[in-house]
Amino acid sequence: MMRNEFDLEAGMEAVYGRFPEAQRKPVIGITGNYEDLTCKLGKGYYQKVVEAGGVPVIVPPVTDPHVIINTLDRIDALILSGGGDYNPLWAGEEPSPLLHGINAERDQAELMITRLAYNRQIPMLGICRGIQTLAMALGGKVFQDISDRATEKHSQDADRSEPTHTVTIEKDSILYHLYSQQSTLYVNSFHHQAVSDTGAKFRVTARSADGIIEAMESTEYKPVMGVQWHPECLENGNPLFQWLVEEAQAYREAHQLHNQILTLDTHCDTPMLFPQGIHFDQRDPRILVDLHKMTEGRLDATIMVAYLPQPTEQPKAYADAIFDQIEAITKQNSDYVRIARTPEELWANKRAGIKSIMLGIENGIALDGQLENLQHFAERGIVYMTLCHNGDNDICDSASRSQNTWGGVSPFGEQVIREMNRLGILVDMSHAGEKSFYDTLDISSKPIVCSHSSARALCDHPRNLTDDQMRALAAKDGVAQTTIYHGFLRQDGEACILDVMEHLEHAIQVMGIDHVGLGTDFDGDGGVRGLADASELMLFTKQLLRRRYSEEDIQKIWGGNFLRVYGL
Repeated sequence: MMRNEFDLEAGMEAVYGRFPEAQRKPVIGITGNYEDLTCKLGKGYYQKVVEAGGVPVIVPPVTDPHVIINTLDRIDALILSGGGDYNPLWAGEEPSPLLHGINAERDQAELMITRLAYNRQIPMLGICRGIQTLAMALGGKVFQDISDRATEKHSQDADRSEPTHTVTIEKDSILYHLYSQQSTLYVNSFHHQAVSDTGAKFRVTARSADGIIEAMESTEYKPVMGVQWHPECLENGNPLFQWLVEEAQAYREAHQLHNQILTLDTHCDTPMLFPQGIHFDQRDPRILVDLHKMTEGRLDATIMVAYLPQPTEQPKAYADAIFDQIEAITKQNSDYVRIARTPEELWANKRAGIKSIMLGIENGIALDGQLENLQHFAERGIVYMTLCHNGDNDICDSASRSQNTWGGVSPFGEQVIREMNRLGILVDMSHAGEKSFYDTLDISSKPIVCSHSSARALCDHPRNLTDDQMRALAAKDGVAQTTIYHGFLRQDGEACILDVMEHLEHAIQVMGIDHVGLGTDFDGDGGVRGLADASELMLFTKQLLRRRYSEEDIQKIWGGNFLRVYGL
């Protein structure tokens, strides 16, 4: 019997004849090309997305930030499509006589959505104009016209599906691996502009024979790539769309996981920068942790410390002033961030969509030599106190700049540790010398923590923990929070997110999954490529998922182990 192609009921049966109605697939936003009062899109874009397993939606050129943010909250990746020229005034340049027709309706909208998507770690693929969008929005530059430097034809007369020239691919690039380690790729060409300078956030991954930049990718371990050709029109374009959809799926998985778990960074020094008049409710470039960056990186909570340099006059009052400032900030923004003093308060805030700040002290000189001041700080709600910083104090000897003053923990320090145990304040041994560390393990009746310390086996710095220290810490049910201070991650070259993961996994191998976590040291010189500030912390989660850690183990790493010890 011949099927009736105009049978609506048969189509509906395909939907309602099973449950659930459809598989959940990643949603890929595609910026629309605005021309002649019409927002339109070449069919190749959405067809390639569907073939790759994604769900395409068109993003119109709207500059309303509420529209842009709500759009980004609902997509898992973004394609920046081709189209007309950028107005060079966006780059602070006067127009060249060779400039073609600009597309003023799109410019601001696409530059805004690109910057906002980038800060949210949303995967992006820029195509033709789109690669130029990435450069314009994120610190690069664009040639207004390449005719005076190009020797190849970059605007073909042939059909869009016909490759007309080749590009040479860098062998260590994502593009190289996507195309089965081919160093040459046949592409089409429809442009007279091109990226002239990728900027620091990108690197060149393909060029045409005349040296024009044809592709670039993130230098920051972000899933962001741009190509100058139109892969949506080519048979060999599929790998790019498959890459984007896979990255979109990984983004969505991390995003959903962050909905379920509580993420806690156990050490940041942001209060050190309060005297600069920072704005915690703005995306303040002077600090690495603020409400915007916490939201972008899906960070639920951070422990902000009152750091005291040595010497500090009136140290108790100095620490109190810092806590007063934190309390003032949370009071001004109480709908969005609050101080939490218990794990229960952390979870209550998360359920209410509110960020949390917990309090800590970095350097026991805050006590001013008076044991009773511990009671005062306990009443203020501190979670832990780091016994020392760089240099010995009246509590213990330090790992750095030590004069071996006490040969470990001082008699006063022993009193301090016991009183901290009584009051439920965690003893933090980051910065402490090795003998001080072992003395504290012997003295303390409760597990101790190292709020921001990495592995000495991988980076031989006295601030890092030896494997023996790690094993001893785990034996007493303590935790060591891997830090992302570059000097504690590697001694040569630039540290990056992969070094952080190497230190974390070394700690897991030595101590077990129940004794590790993350203490970034943001705003205390912490931050590396790929984990430069709080907005990038979801990239840490993506690395954990890529390494196939379970949700339970990721929660342990993301503060669960630390909070377990805090609750003992």
